[in-house]
Amino acid sequence: MRRLEEAALDASTCTRCRLSQGRTQVVYGVGDPNADLMFIGEAPGFHEDKQGEPFVGAAGQLLNQLLSEIGISRQDVYINNVILCRPPGNRDPLPDELDACKPWLDERIAIIDPAVVVTLGNWATRYILGRQVSISRVRGQRFPWSSRTVIPTFHPAAVLHGGGQASNQMTALRADFQEIRAALAERPQPAEEQLGLF
Repeated sequence: MRRLEEAALDASTCTRCRLSQGRTQVVYGVGDPNADLMFIGEAPGFHEDKQGEPFVGAAGQLLNQLLSEIGISRQDVYINNVILCRPPGNRDPLPDELDACKPWLDERIAIIDPAVVVTLGNWATRYILGRQVSISRVRGQRFPWSSRTVIPTFHPAAVLHGGGQASNQMTALRADFQEIRAALAERPQPAEEQLGLF
C-alpha cells in the first residue's frame, strides 16, 4: 500500500469529474496519518478551496473546540471530506461526483486505518453506512463498519446555521463527542512488549 503523501500527490491532479474544472485546489485531508480517529465531512467550502485544508472556517473552529473539550488535539486526528473539490455555490455533490471521489476516500481510510470514524452530517453518514438515513435519527449511535466503529453526528456548519452554541443541536453534538471519547477509550490496545529483567 502506498503512503498517504503519494496518494495526496496523485489526487492533486485529479480530473475524474466536472468539479476539477472549477476548483482552486484539491482538498485532500489533514492530520495524523496514523490517527485512531477520522472525521469525514461532505465537501470543501470556499475557505477550504482557497487554503487546501478541510474545516478551516467557522465550522473548523467549532470542531477544534469540541475536540479540545474531550482532550484531543486537531493534530492527533485525521480530517477529510467525501468530496475532494468544492462544488459550485456549495451545492450538494451529485451521484457521479460521489462515485468519482469514492476511490480516494476508500484509499485514505485503508492507509490511515482509524479505529473510530465520525461522519459529519447526512452526506458522509449515508455514504459510509450505505443507506438513506437521517442524521437526527442516527446521531450519537455506534455502527460497526469494516472492523471499525462509525459514529454519525451533526455537521458543525449545520449547528452554526441552526442557532450555534446555545442550540439543542449543540447540546447533542457535545454529547456525541463524549460518545466519541468513550469509543476511543474502549478500542483494543496493542499488546505491550514484555520487558525482561537482566
